Amino acid sequence: QVQLVESGGGLVQAGDSLRLSCAASGRTFSSYVMGWFRQAPGKEREFVAAIARNGGGTFYADSVKGRFTISRDNAKNTVYLQMNSLKPEDTGVYYCAARVGNLLVTDNRYDYWGQGTQVTVSS
Repeated sequence: QVQLVESGGGLVQAGDSLRLSCAASGRTFSSYVMGWFRQAPGKEREFVAAIARNGGGTFYADSVKGRFTISRDNAKNTVYLQMNSLKPEDTGVYYCAARVGNLLVTDNRYDYWGQGTQVTVSS
């Protein structure tokens, strides 16, 4: 069992940056693939980024590639999402998720989810 708590969301203007953090409980953080998802009002939750257990591999949605960077610090049980050049269409609730195993997946096949943090980008 792992609990995930996101932080770092807020209201920013287009072009600004934000860094989201997701702190995980437990001593087995390094055994999980970690992912970030987001859900805009009236839309389904969508994949944003994922990172391998040792941080050696990452994968991004096309919509954020080149602007967002996912990273992790296994010593701190934390995964990050650095978001640069934010756009109004990046607005939504951002969730982190943990998945047992090695495979980076882009769908909902994650085992644990956080409560989410709101990101609002004004134009």
